[in-house]
This record gives sequence, C-alpha cells and structure tokens, in this order.
Amino acid sequence: MFNLIEIKKKNVCIMGLMGSGKSIIGKDLSKYSNLKFYDTDKEIELKTKKSINEIFEEYGEAYFRKIEEKICLELLTKNNCIISLGGGSIVNKKIRKAININSYSIYLQVKLNNLENRLKSSKKRPLLNKNFAKKETLENLYNQRRKFYEKADFIVNNDNDKIQVLEKIMLKLNSYAKENIHKK
Repeated sequence: MFNLIEIKKKNVCIMGLMGSGKSIIGKDLSKYSNLKFYDTDKEIELKTKKSINEIFEEYGEAYFRKIEEKICLELLTKNNCIISLGGGSIVNKKIRKAININSYSIYLQVKLNNLENRLKSSKKRPLLNKNFAKKETLENLYNQRRKFYEKADFIVNNDNDKIQVLEKIMLKLNSYAKENIHKK
C-alpha cells in the first residue's frame, strides 16, 4: 500500500470533467486505500446549505468559484485523503498551485460522447442545465480545461470498467511510492 508521507504528498486529488466519475472513483479509492474521502462539491453544499444549482441560480458562477476556491484550498492542505475536485476548479491558478505542492493528481479522461450519454438526464449540472447544446458545451469546457488536466501526475481512461480503472490507479500509486522511496 502506498504511503503519502513517504512520497512527500499530503493527499491524492482526482480531476476531470463533470460526469468523468471523480466521485465514484474517489469513494472507491478511499475504501481500498483506507483514506478519508472528500468531494469538493459536497463540501460546498454542506458549508452553504445550498445545492450547487441553487448557488449558481441565486448568486451566479463567479460567487460559486469564490466559495469553491476557499473550500478546495482548505481541503488540499489535508493529509492522507482522497479529494474529488469539481470539474472547473482546475482553472483556478491558486488551486492548481496547491495541487502541485500537496497532491498526487489523477485525471479521469473520458470521451466526450460518453460524457454526453452519462449526463443527458442529469439535472445537477448548472453549466449544462440551461444549455440544449450539451455536446458543444462539454467540448468547450474540455478545450478550456484540457491543458490543465493533462498536467496531472497520472492520466487514466475512465470510459468503461470502474474496477480496471481502480486497479490501474492503485498500481500506479504503489509504483510511484516505490520509486520515490528509493529517491531518498
């Protein structure tokens, strides 16, 4: 089992577009690794006592991004945990810097047509809710964020089998830990 302290990282963060499986993979990874799990969107909802949709509707995206920054920066200083980041948090320079310093980052890459299928009936995605061109919106978000996602420590495809993805992540984390222990 990997030891975050030995590899000089405080936590593991999972990033990707909405619908890429960050929460599901994060929860399962936390069970397998016996680390606490945090989902930044859930933490925002707990702190504000409002859904993400309500925050967007009542206060707008800029307000949401301020809250997201504060909560992400708090979570990214925690030790021995798995953190599922909101899809757009990676655009924030302060959050990216905190990830680079504190976290082993994993990007869950999913083909756009699969994301569109996963999200077609979702009502919890404020950036998609008012937009009928979901595929185009996803494509635009991907194009804006791809350069940040692709700087992750590990990129894994999450189009199909969740178990295979978890196995790949665990193998990568274990090998990363071994490589970094020997660098001491």
